[in-house]
Amino acid sequence: MRNKILLLGSGELGKEVVIALQRLGQYVVAVDNYKNAPAMQVAHEFEVINMLDGNELDRIVAKHRPDFIVPEVESIRTERFYEYEKQGYTIIPSAKAANFTMNRKSIRDLAAIELGMKTAKYKYASSYEELIEGVQFTGFPCVVKPLMSSSGKGQSVIKSEADIKKAWTEALKGSRGDLMEVIVEEFISFDYEITLLTLTQNNNNTLFCPPIGHRQERGDYQESWQPMKMENTHLKTAQKMAARVTMALGGNGIWGVEFFIGKNGVYFSELSPRPHDTGMVTLAGTQNYSEFELHARAILGIPVVEIPLIRNGASAVVLADNESSEFPIISGLEEAANYKNTDFKIFGKPTTRKHRRMAVALAYGSEDTSILVKKAKEVASKIKID
Repeated sequence: MRNKILLLGSGELGKEVVIALQRLGQYVVAVDNYKNAPAMQVAHEFEVINMLDGNELDRIVAKHRPDFIVPEVESIRTERFYEYEKQGYTIIPSAKAANFTMNRKSIRDLAAIELGMKTAKYKYASSYEELIEGVQFTGFPCVVKPLMSSSGKGQSVIKSEADIKKAWTEALKGSRGDLMEVIVEEFISFDYEITLLTLTQNNNNTLFCPPIGHRQERGDYQESWQPMKMENTHLKTAQKMAARVTMALGGNGIWGVEFFIGKNGVYFSELSPRPHDTGMVTLAGTQNYSEFELHARAILGIPVVEIPLIRNGASAVVLADNESSEFPIISGLEEAANYKNTDFKIFGKPTTRKHRRMAVALAYGSEDTSILVKKAKEVASKIKID
């Protein structure tokens, strides 16, 4: 049962996917646009290409002839995936899922228009003038995001007319690829937001992980905790919505489906057809399998019967303060290791930039998640990136 897996995107999430796949005896080729990416450090082979270059993507697929093509990032020429499927390659979770979720327009229209899910009011803009019209439609405050980005890049909140120009500039600066278009959406007054990790399998048994709460800054997650305490009716609604949207996209794997929960109910926010950054909390042993192990099993068709909560957990990110073109020096691990029921993972990224995620601290146990978040943040504060 040894398969060759082509992993497109080799960040910290991809690194954990490679480890999970290798523990199941698989052969992995890690691909990204820079050398020494985290997943490359643990894969059997690696390739450095521009994944937005369709010809380069074709070349790598033809060279390796993988059993599975597994996207781990958005910035890929995903329309090529449809042709790969026609050629007999298996895309995880599917060509449609990867292509639709690379672009916020496709996934938002699928959820709001085709499936009729509750979302924030929104408009698209491909010019500054259209952004102004979109802001007038949604009203203040509103949120602007590039249609293609990740980790909060290019995202900002517009509170008045004075913020519009800066938001447009930031969105274009943070956009991945060559797509110069943004989405402007109303600011939902929500009580909390969750990631609902959803596992789709080839036996049609869709399972849900206990909901994950998280806090964001600059559009990027800072801490996450599992489980998120929430009303059962809201959880059931979110599960039904997650099942519908993943079924519409098709395929097997772990999905990070994000929701806002407020006084007006459950709003669909975003979806990633792959392990989610907030799901790193599952590395704290909160479940029987981490999100990465679940993804690996779904890829290979190994059934998962249930995903019970084993213990409470929390994660807190470790960010770089400065920019460097060399491998950073990591210090403070001895101090960080002095906390009971905690752990940390160093990603091994070869360069730094301000606010780049370099490691994650974990805490676990029977305590309330608010206590575990505090402990995880204390551990993270001891780890220094120089």
